[in-house]
Amino acid sequence: MPRSNPVFACSACGGETLKWQGRCPLCGEWDTLEARTGPASRARTPSSAASGAAPRPLAGAGGLQRLATGQQELDRVFGGGIVQGSVTLLGGDPGIGKSTLLLQVAAHVAAGGAVLYASGEESVEQIGLRARRLGVGTGDSLAVVAESDLETILGLAAERRVALLVVDSIQTVQSAGVAASAGGVSQLRECTAELVRFAKASGTAILIIGHVTKEGAIAGPRVLEHLVDTVLYFESEAGSRYRIVRGTKNRFGAVNELGFFAMAEGGLKEVRNPSAIFLSRASEPAAGSIVTVTREGGRPLLIELQGLVDRMRFGAPRRIAQGLDSNRVAMLLAVLNRHASVSLQEHDVFVNVVGGLQISETACDLPVVMALASSLQDRIVPNSLVAFGELGLTGEVRPVAYGEERLREAHKQGFKAAIVPKENAPRKPLEGLTVIVVARVSEALEAALAGRA
Repeated sequence: MPRSNPVFACSACGGETLKWQGRCPLCGEWDTLEARTGPASRARTPSSAASGAAPRPLAGAGGLQRLATGQQELDRVFGGGIVQGSVTLLGGDPGIGKSTLLLQVAAHVAAGGAVLYASGEESVEQIGLRARRLGVGTGDSLAVVAESDLETILGLAAERRVALLVVDSIQTVQSAGVAASAGGVSQLRECTAELVRFAKASGTAILIIGHVTKEGAIAGPRVLEHLVDTVLYFESEAGSRYRIVRGTKNRFGAVNELGFFAMAEGGLKEVRNPSAIFLSRASEPAAGSIVTVTREGGRPLLIELQGLVDRMRFGAPRRIAQGLDSNRVAMLLAVLNRHASVSLQEHDVFVNVVGGLQISETACDLPVVMALASSLQDRIVPNSLVAFGELGLTGEVRPVAYGEERLREAHKQGFKAAIVPKENAPRKPLEGLTVIVVARVSEALEAALAGRA
């Protein structure tokens, strides 16, 4: 008999190599290669290839419908609802509400079709306690099974012809055809691939819960995120009752779309006006605070930016940014010094995005420098003012996308003045909103701190 040579698989990316190394040659992670011995994969024969599904004209495809989740915020993240035959991977910290949210979704979908909730972490009685607390699951269409064997779960789903299958969680599911323990790289990859094949063949929508690592990424090889159609992350600031669902991958909708929820006694409730979360400002205006309009996914959001400038006590000056790219903030300080004569070389600089959001777009450049200049000079920016715009290295204020949409959102929230790039001036004036256009960073600081706004 031929000798079976071991193959070393990476627990981080799922890649394979023929010899052990301290560092994975594919993803660069250290001490992640694990020995795995198994039979070599068989080549696909022409007869097996011919037995697959016959090709269909593209003109006749695309008739799948979406399943409403019962939460408009979640439907927004999905792009209008859950697509039939799709596979969604949901990750988040322990106790953040992943199982609660999907149980609420399963109960809503069960009103129009059969649903199977498979849990490898809780018993049926424990899930029933949560369902009674949430006030859901009163019908017979929602079935619950405490099972970790993949073949059994898929057999029950096929027998009941379910419209939605929830797997909680993928790290507890194992397949008898894979010689590895549950949660291993090979088990995660093969179980997810089998779920994807079942979803595409049967048209069943599948929602999978995935554990996350201490860095916040979904545990297991990155191939999981490539296999599924949609990847969602549950986010929350420590101690806050608000939850954010962010779509990082979506084959059927916009990427980076956000859904906002609040955790209550009766489960997760959607937040229809998320701008109100980030605009709970102090009753008395303070220096270093300004409101900007950012765009996350498909809608604008009003958030508060805070800047604090303090004289350096010892050592090198500190540059700390929460919710923003610290390298970008360092570049803005150089622009502020060179083109607005505001030197912060002997000061500690702190920038914070209120509410725990992570912002990556450049529209926050202008409000960041305005907040820092306000803190340095101890001059208050009016509470009725918003600002947005990108800064170039030569000191010019550059336009950002969806300028008029941002202005309309600010006007709807009751703001009276806005400082924006010249190219973002609205084509039609907005009644009650004074728009101040600027071309240079020095003009923006003068408008905000000299009382023009």
